[in-house]
Parts: sequence; C-alpha cells; structure tokens
Amino acid sequence: MDVEEKVKLVQRPPTVEVVTVEELKELFETCAHPRHYIGFEISGLAHLGTALMTAFKVKDFLAAGCKCTIFLADIHSWINKKLGEDLEAIKRVACSYFIHAFKSCGLEPGSNLEYILASEVYDNDYWIKVISVAKKMTLSRAKRTLTIMGREHSESLDLASYIYTPMQVADIFHLNVDIAHSGMDQRKAHMLAREVAPKLGYRKPIAVHHHLLMGLKSTRKAGYEMSIADLKMSKSIPESCIFIHDSPEEIRRKVRGAYCPPRDAENNPVMDIIHYIVFHEFKVFHIDRPAKYGGPIEFESFEELKQAYEKGEIHPLDLKNALAEHLIKILEPCRRYFENKMDLVEEVKSLMTGKVE
Repeated sequence: MDVEEKVKLVQRPPTVEVVTVEELKELFETCAHPRHYIGFEISGLAHLGTALMTAFKVKDFLAAGCKCTIFLADIHSWINKKLGEDLEAIKRVACSYFIHAFKSCGLEPGSNLEYILASEVYDNDYWIKVISVAKKMTLSRAKRTLTIMGREHSESLDLASYIYTPMQVADIFHLNVDIAHSGMDQRKAHMLAREVAPKLGYRKPIAVHHHLLMGLKSTRKAGYEMSIADLKMSKSIPESCIFIHDSPEEIRRKVRGAYCPPRDAENNPVMDIIHYIVFHEFKVFHIDRPAKYGGPIEFESFEELKQAYEKGEIHPLDLKNALAEHLIKILEPCRRYFENKMDLVEEVKSLMTGKVE
C-alpha cells in the first residue's frame, strides 16, 4: 500500500480533522508502522459513539500499517469521578467489560493492537513528564481545558482535576506516540501536546479527530451556542444513546423516541447516525414503507438521502424505522458476543447507579 492510500484511510470518515495532513504523509514516508493511540475514560456502558466509531477508525489505522493502542485511562476516570470514584472497580471494569466491548466490535488484541491500563505504565518517569507539561501551562489554560473532562471551568472542582490535562499530554509522550487519535472533544489536549512537545524535547504528535455522534435527544437551540458536550451521545443519559449490546426491541424503542425534525437533515441525530454508522457499513440505505406511502425506496449515498429528506419526500417515522432495522443488523455481532457476558454489563449498570452490593 502506498503513502497516498494510507493517508486516505486515516482521512476516511468518521475522521473530520488531521493535524496536519502534510506531517502524516511525511510520517508514512519515513515509518512503516507508526505508533497510534486513543484513550478512554472508564465511565460506563459502550455505545455507538465509543466502541463502534472507534472500531471503524482503529481498523483504518491497522489497515494503514499502524501499531495501535487502546489506552484504558483508569486514573483519569478516578479523577473525573467515574463509577462512584471506586478505583478498584474502575480497573476491574477496564480490564473486563471495556476490553470485551471493543473486542465485540472486532478489535482483537494482536501484534499490532494492544490494550494498556494506564496505572500499569505510570512510573516515576511518567510523573516527571506530567510535572514538565504542567510547568508549561498557566492555571488559566488548565481551567480552559476542563471541557476535555466534560466539565466547565466555572464548576467547583477538586485540585486533582487540574492535572487531568497535563496527564493526558504526558500519556502521549510516555507512550512514544506518533499519532494521537480521539473524538473532537479531546482536541484541546492534542493541540497542547503539539505546542509543548518541542519545548520538552519530544516529537510533535500528529492529531487525528473523528466525528462525535449526536445524542438521540440532541437539538440545537436557536440563539444558543451548543457545546460538544451538549450535543454528543452520552452514556450517562441511557435514552440518548444506543448501547452496543441493546436488544432489537430496545433499539427500536430508542430510535422511535429520537429527535428527528421533518425536512431538517443537519439538526437531526437520526440522520447523523445514518451518515456515520449506516453508510459506513452498508452501500445502500433501504426504507421499507407501505405502498400507500410511496413503497420501498433505496438510497446509494447519504447526499441522495439528505436531499430527499429535506424536500419532504421521506417521513421521519419511516426514516426512524429504517435506521432501527439497519442498526439491529450492524450490532448483531456485539449482541451475540455479550450473550454470555451480561453479568459484566449488569455490574457496570450497578456502578453507574451506585447500587453495588
């Protein structure tokens, strides 16, 4: 595979930004197996936006010859008050449920894909890196990056929260990463890493950011600037997301209740999922509607579907029903994988609600 093909794989949707494409080309020209990483808080059940979108993109990196790391950020999760701030529970879920969630989406560990638990690689050298990064930041800068945690700088937070971003940047340096990959919500950390890397004697990482799926209940409010946290699919609001092991009945119910304004393809989580999930997996989007409403219809591209929807040729309910059936097929491997592992799912649910016995 030549360099141009590798770059196209990295740029393939759901990627929305590469910083920079020129640096990525140079990297592939000089390195056959660049080191990639994407990090995750251990914060709850895996949904379309976490496991499935990640799997889509990591498979592209693997196809391009990269050595990929899925970084299980247990200490970051503890700092950010996830799973009841129980560090041992966070570690247990990271090494069981979370790895199984990614494996159910086809990300089996191997020679070019590894799972790393953060606390197992944090040594004295790592903490020196954290302090080195922190010394290049002001308190004001640290406050502005709190959005990485899904927090606002106006919140009253404990002191540990302010080392979250320096730790995230130090992760990149400690893992000797060539390509730092995340959703768009983590962009600030990557830009900080690129800024301070030359000052600290490290290689500047290339940053790759993928699209964040809208939550099923998301709607942009007129005259109000919505943040990424306002719009993205969130596991903390179960009815706003599709979990990868949801049953067909749950998928149909959640999609039926999704926000889906007529003739509006932009402010529309149903269209968003069709765009980034369904058309990634299917060449054709099929809508099976009764003859009295126009009969079955197929679309071979998202743009074709978008135009028809904006003209009012597709009813929101028909769109929702079609999306649900496509998602049921896409998530079938995940459901089968978890058939005998639902105890792991129930443990996470209990930790999220604080009802662990």
